[in-house]
Amino acid sequence: MLARDVTLYVLARFGLVAVVTGALMLFNVPFLVALAVGVVVALPASLFVFKGLRERVAAGLNARDAVRRAERDKLRAELRGDEGPLTRA
Repeated sequence: MLARDVTLYVLARFGLVAVVTGALMLFNVPFLVALAVGVVVALPASLFVFKGLRERVAAGLNARDAVRRAERDKLRAELRGDEGPLTRA
């Protein structure tokens, strides 16, 4: 689920750059200039335009980080001998 959200967020940001670049090219702005302005404009704009998606990605990353941290702490405790012996499933 997280990978899908991250992929969607990245594609949405690239799409916003493409839209801004395309809009500028309609006004006969050279491609490289339009692309540079598109990147500069799309980065802060995506914070507002894709707020919900960005928050979903951040929540997913935080949840994944919490699980990995708990697993790492459990493994370290087992290696120190604070918990019972390692059991295999």
